[in-house]
Amino acid sequence: MSDTIAAVATGAQVAAIGIVRLSGERSIEFANELFRPFSGKPMASSEDRKLIYGNLYSRSGELLDVCLCTISHGPNSYTGEDTAEFQCHGSPVVLRTVLDELFALGARQAGPGEFTKRAFLNGRMELCSAEAVADIIDAESVEAAKNAAGQLSGAIGNKIEKIYSSLTDISSHYHAVLDYPDEDIEDFTLESYIGTIDNAKAELNALLSTFNRGRLLNAGIPAAIVGRPNAGKSSLLNALLGYDRAIVTNVPGTTRDTIEEKLKLGSISLRLTDTAGIRETGDEVEKLGVERSREAISQAELVIAVIDGSGKYTEEDEALIASAENAPKGIVVISKNDLDRTLSRISTSLPVVSISVKTGEGLDELEKVISDLFPLPSVPAGEILTNARQADAIKRALEYLNAAGEAMSMGMTPDIVLTETEGAMSALGELTGRTVREDVTNRIFQRFCVGK
Repeated sequence: MSDTIAAVATGAQVAAIGIVRLSGERSIEFANELFRPFSGKPMASSEDRKLIYGNLYSRSGELLDVCLCTISHGPNSYTGEDTAEFQCHGSPVVLRTVLDELFALGARQAGPGEFTKRAFLNGRMELCSAEAVADIIDAESVEAAKNAAGQLSGAIGNKIEKIYSSLTDISSHYHAVLDYPDEDIEDFTLESYIGTIDNAKAELNALLSTFNRGRLLNAGIPAAIVGRPNAGKSSLLNALLGYDRAIVTNVPGTTRDTIEEKLKLGSISLRLTDTAGIRETGDEVEKLGVERSREAISQAELVIAVIDGSGKYTEEDEALIASAENAPKGIVVISKNDLDRTLSRISTSLPVVSISVKTGEGLDELEKVISDLFPLPSVPAGEILTNARQADAIKRALEYLNAAGEAMSMGMTPDIVLTETEGAMSALGELTGRTVREDVTNRIFQRFCVGK
């Protein structure tokens, strides 16, 4: 990592401020070459992390911008290397020109996530925290951002390190007794470590139990609005979004394909799909829409079955409610309640909400019901597991620890138990980066944006 990387760290659109970032052994040299502080002092002599005002020039001496510059000497920087940043006016043309000047001096284009990858490889952050950088950038809700910020500060990494340390005590004690039999070391007995294994399992199980809700916290909850043609599905979608996204007519079968939108309801982020009305039809186009509707139902975490409150209750309605009952979570919505009809035949264990899109009645209740179906785990911010790779590593660590516990209960020799314990340590090391493979590391940082 002796080369110097550079990238635009802000978006490609016009903005008030645009940042060009550098990391590597020649970063400060390049900043010194292009930037002239108004103080007259060379940039290389400025204090770390202090913003300096001045002119930014090309190599040939042409003025590119009047801006701010800051430097940091490694290892006390974000990446652990010498770094520099130009905080320019946010013209994409200016930023591109500055980047070209840096490339001409000898820098190269940074890859996706390469700044954070260098921070990880240089020991400035462990892997859980590094992955949280991408999560906080991608966060679509306050709750997701808070949880990612907690992980960035080390909430999960610190918890895993404590468990890893406790298992290390077991392994080191065993090997000390084995390697130094003549030393005055307390005898190694498995019984003295039963509590350590049990505590580790309890901590990991508690963390893993947050994953199902955590993955939805980041990705959003896939939800499907289903119903018979003209039941009010598209009207409900439009009402929840606050604008007319779907075409609404009195003609059955208007919606012939699935319509997907993201929606924020309180603390809940929904990936909401309005589906084609489900019915038997000879229309080939509408039939394809119905097939897509059934596929959306099968993939949804939440199915909202919309029943026309102004019409007759049919066997098709019963089938739709059954599909909501078979989903992980389901709600029955009785639409058009302003028409003063009742559906006394509905019998279901699911929450039932009666709404009128025309008057807005019942929409607040629907929002509350959805929020109640997906409560966040009662743990501090940062301790909700959202990453599938991390969840897989914890599952494997638990399998090893369960095997170690079984070996203890069966009276097997300590070396068998230690093999399982060290397997758990290896799996946990993948969370923090102690034992992660290079190809996995590369794949993790490929999901980052360039410049971070």
